[in-house]
Amino acid sequence: RAAATTGSAAAPGTGSAQAGRAAACQGCPNQGLCAAGAAGPDPAEAAELRARLRAVRHTVLVLSGKGGVGKSTFSALLAHGLAADETKQVALLDIDICGPSIPKMMGLEGEQVHQSGSGWSPVYVEENLGVMSVGFLLSSPDDAVIWRGPKKNGLIKQFLRDVDWGEVDYLIVDTPPGTSDEHLSIVQYLSATHIDGAVIVTTPQEVSLQDVRKEINFCRKVKLPIIGVVENMSGFVCPKCKNESQIFPPTTGGAEKMCQNLGVSLLGKVPLDPAIGRSCDRGQSFLAEAPESPATLSYRNIIQRIQEYCEQHHLQEEKIM
Repeated sequence: RAAATTGSAAAPGTGSAQAGRAAACQGCPNQGLCAAGAAGPDPAEAAELRARLRAVRHTVLVLSGKGGVGKSTFSALLAHGLAADETKQVALLDIDICGPSIPKMMGLEGEQVHQSGSGWSPVYVEENLGVMSVGFLLSSPDDAVIWRGPKKNGLIKQFLRDVDWGEVDYLIVDTPPGTSDEHLSIVQYLSATHIDGAVIVTTPQEVSLQDVRKEINFCRKVKLPIIGVVENMSGFVCPKCKNESQIFPPTTGGAEKMCQNLGVSLLGKVPLDPAIGRSCDRGQSFLAEAPESPATLSYRNIIQRIQEYCEQHHLQEEKIM
C-alpha cells in the first residue's frame, strides 16, 4: 500500500516503519491502513490463504509499467509453454479486473465459473491448464467493470481464497499495467504464502522503459523478487525479404541497456510477429501453431530461464527452512 511519490520524496514502501507516516504518504487513500500496520493480511486471513495455496509450488507475477506492451499475451503464452509439459499442472489467474483479455486469448470466451463444495472451479483449457478471470463472471465480454479499489481488492482475495486450484506447479498471475491497487493487493495477499518473483514486460522504446523503471522500483519497495525483464516487439523480420526493421526504435539502448544500469536480468527479446496477435484473437497457442518461428524459439528460451529461476528459488527456500 505504498503511496505515490510526492515531489522529490519517494514513498517509503509497505514494509517500512515510516509506511503511512512519511511526507510522501500525504494524500494516499491507503495512508491510514499503512500507518496502522495493515500492509499484510491479518492472521486469520493469512491462515485461510496459506491453506488454499499450500499446494501451489511456484507463483510468478507478470507485470508491465505501460499498457499495450504484450503483457497478457506473454502471460498466456507462458502458461501454454509451461503446460506443454503434461506432467506439470499450470494455473493462470487474470487480475486485470477492468480489462480481462485472458479468456479471449485462451479460447474461453463465454465460459462461466462453476461452484463446487470446495469452492470455485477454474475453467480448463487442457487437463493441466486452468484459468480464472473476472471475464467469466460477466454476462457479456463488452460489459464494463466500473469498480473502486476496495471492490477490486476483494475479488482478488476471493480468487486466491475461494478458487479450488488444487495441486499446481505454476500459478501465473496476469496483472494490469502500473503499480496500483491490484498490484499492492496481490503482493499483500501472497505474502501469506510465497512468490517466486515477477517478470516485467516492456517494449524497446524509452516511453515504455520509463514506466518499467517505476515497476522495478515498486518491486524493490514491496520486496518482490524480480525474475527478469522481457523485451517484447523487439524488431520485425520481414517473412519475404528477411530484412529486420525496428518498429519501436530503442532510442536509449532498449531493455538491455536498462537492465545493465539497474542490475536486473534480461530474460530475452521477442521479435514482433503479426501471427501472435492472430493466434490470440482465435484463442490458440502461437507456440503450437508456429513452432519454428523465431518468436516461438525466443519464448521457449525465456520460459526455460523462468523455470530454472523458480527451481533455484525453491531450493533456496528449502535450505532456509
